[in-house]
Amino acid sequence: MVQRTRFGAFLSLAALLSACSGGGGGTVNAGGGSSGTSTPTPTPTPTPTPTVAGCSLRERQDWAYATLKEWYLFSDTLPTNPNPALYATVDDYIDALTATARSQNKDRYFTYLTSIAEENAYYSSGSSAGYGARFIYDPNSVRLFISESFEGGPALGAGVDRGAEIVAIGTTAANEKTITSLVASGGTQAIVDALGPSGTGVSRVFRIRDASGTRDVTITQADFELTPVSSRYGSKILNNGGQQVGYINLRTFIGTADPALRAAFDQFRTAGITNIIVDLRYNGGGLVSISELLGDLMGANRSASDVFDYMTFRPEKASENSVTYFSPQTQSIAPTRVAFIGTSGTASASEMAINGMLPYLRANEALVGTNTYGKPVGQIAVDKTECDDRFRVIAFAVENRDHQGAYYNGLATKMDVTCSAYDDLTHALGDPAESSTKAALDFLAGRSCTAIASSGQTTLGAQTAKTATLAPEREPLMSRRPTPAQREVPGFF
Repeated sequence: MVQRTRFGAFLSLAALLSACSGGGGGTVNAGGGSSGTSTPTPTPTPTPTPTVAGCSLRERQDWAYATLKEWYLFSDTLPTNPNPALYATVDDYIDALTATARSQNKDRYFTYLTSIAEENAYYSSGSSAGYGARFIYDPNSVRLFISESFEGGPALGAGVDRGAEIVAIGTTAANEKTITSLVASGGTQAIVDALGPSGTGVSRVFRIRDASGTRDVTITQADFELTPVSSRYGSKILNNGGQQVGYINLRTFIGTADPALRAAFDQFRTAGITNIIVDLRYNGGGLVSISELLGDLMGANRSASDVFDYMTFRPEKASENSVTYFSPQTQSIAPTRVAFIGTSGTASASEMAINGMLPYLRANEALVGTNTYGKPVGQIAVDKTECDDRFRVIAFAVENRDHQGAYYNGLATKMDVTCSAYDDLTHALGDPAESSTKAALDFLAGRSCTAIASSGQTTLGAQTAKTATLAPEREPLMSRRPTPAQREVPGFF
């Protein structure tokens, strides 16, 4: 089965579309929404060990290579005569096939194999097993923090929330290992390993340091549905020196974000708000339909002929190219100024929304925080249903109305205005005193800011302020083989 996925996450973006026959090839669905005929399971289940015909290692490897030969955007980088016998897993084989594109900074593990059942469960409702928190690593101080805990998740239920430091991890209090010792022994992957596998019932003891002091807390993973817009701080109206500002924090682009986004923007519309903050600082991507909805909700003054994005396949697949236009909704506003908060965890569908609005706002749009991840390409999904294999393949490039794309090094150099700020874990998200939120409010009020320094590159356009010299920022803790939820919610465990 082949499915069309408009944009990928920190790695992947899923459009759950109609099924076709298994194997490479098939038809590409020209749609790109969250609705479809796939029926996801209510909770994620482990990928079963393939036992049926067609699921041997070699058969799966051959299927993966044939799919890449047909659809891969960077087909000229594929090896001519690869030897699958050299690789013990399909994942390792795929990584070897895409190594050249990866060395060119075009495909940073954006092409990968995942589970159909797990992915469907996540995209339909945010269902996933975990501790219910984002973990963020500081490479400068070798420290691990909780950047966000999710409502209904085990971590928040145990009293662990944003700003808490994880000092040590163990299966019991007696065998806890400090974060420093874990990193010394195996880098950040050693932290990932210490957290244990993803699955209901997996339990760890965490030594926590926060405002309440230092203590040991046992947290057990459970299945829960991630709320894309927090009920605590996800949507609010802020006072900015007498001016009302709308604030929306979107965690991930999944189907259940639709009503939450509509409710937030309807509140802004009713209040007459035209200056807004869109906080995407940890948002790794998700469904393209939600990214397009976010654009539509900021498009009350856009016409049906205004382009939101272009999607372009390689020349042999040019018949699949598409253009998406704005479709204003009853809840839409016509923004005067928009501040997008971003970090290195802001990727894919998040970048698509920021880039899609840029031609219409220019200097009235700012990227606040740090540079984004850099993923201007999207995937299709090819399913081998008998093996529970879904192959996410980079197949097309994404551009805005002005054909601006190729932001492989992040969006900072593409913006007219950027404002440097840090992710302030000492304050709640959306708090006007939090560094990134404060910088966003300053931009909306016309106050000056310092531009983002992007990988040694200077910012472009109208921003003339000096660039900031910053130490490496904190980064989401990521597994080498992330789950569907971890791809879209960077740092999720």
